[in-house]
Amino acid sequence: MKKLFSTTDVDPRHRFDYWHSVACDNLVGHSSTPECRQTFNAELRSGMLAGTGLVLFENSAMDVARTAKHVAQAQSDDLFICHQTAGLLTLEQDGRQLILGVGDVTLVDPNLPYAAKFSAASKLLVVKVARGALEARVGRIRDLTAIALRPSNPNNRWTSSFLAMLPSISDRLTFTAQEIASNQIVDLVAMSLLGTYGSSRSRISSWALSLLRVRSAIEARLSDPKLNAATVAEAAGVSVRHANDLLAKECTSIMRLVLAMRLQRCRQALEDPLQNHRTVSEIARGWGFSDMTHFGRSFKAMYGVLPRDFRKAGNPKRSLLTSGDSTS
Repeated sequence: MKKLFSTTDVDPRHRFDYWHSVACDNLVGHSSTPECRQTFNAELRSGMLAGTGLVLFENSAMDVARTAKHVAQAQSDDLFICHQTAGLLTLEQDGRQLILGVGDVTLVDPNLPYAAKFSAASKLLVVKVARGALEARVGRIRDLTAIALRPSNPNNRWTSSFLAMLPSISDRLTFTAQEIASNQIVDLVAMSLLGTYGSSRSRISSWALSLLRVRSAIEARLSDPKLNAATVAEAAGVSVRHANDLLAKECTSIMRLVLAMRLQRCRQALEDPLQNHRTVSEIARGWGFSDMTHFGRSFKAMYGVLPRDFRKAGNPKRSLLTSGDSTS
């Protein structure tokens, strides 16, 4: 991640004001007050993960508030996944208050006011994710903000560990790996939110948990060319009708989602320089396509170009595909 700001580079008299300006520019507008302006220290780093923004804060003790006035001036519609890396953070949003310790994760909605108190030597990773991407997995967001996802739960520990790795590896991943990681962030956080919130507390959570199980069942079986709706539904623990009713809210169905997810995986493979040695047909078959004509037509319908041409455009130095690969 790129260092955007460090108090070591600024005159002590101006450190906090400079910090506040940089923080507002790279996260959201807010008001803040340091515990001690004269000894305030902070560092801010930022990075990207295939369009997913990463911001890493390290700072002295201070209070932060995002008010209704700040919210009214907002232009972004991202949600913030917060992972406490060091120190403590006390957070309050929408009537809920929690204290985050090392490894804890929570969701913050910047379109709602919040208040936070950072301890000395606090370090916080904020991952900015698209609101629609998370809402598609969990439903109504408002019930899920400011809930502590503690790593004492195995699922939450997986989520926390995955987030903790991001600052050290994000800059070294290929774009394909970044896309996969970006999707996994949303999937893992959705799983932790729904599991912690509990399906018994909300009809919305019950719906979202079932939808997440359907998506996970598909993802785990994408490479199986014999995958069908009945297999997916059985693995998700629901009926085919119920699964399709869930997906209808997203204007899709089990098999349409299977096709879309397979095409996405093929696109990622075709873009990945590390997979240049594989033919288009090999990639397609690897992700469950048995009919190459169907694959070519479906790929063009989704991405506007045939698979072979897509690969050439993404790899200008790549030579022509092997003569044995006749896939369009």
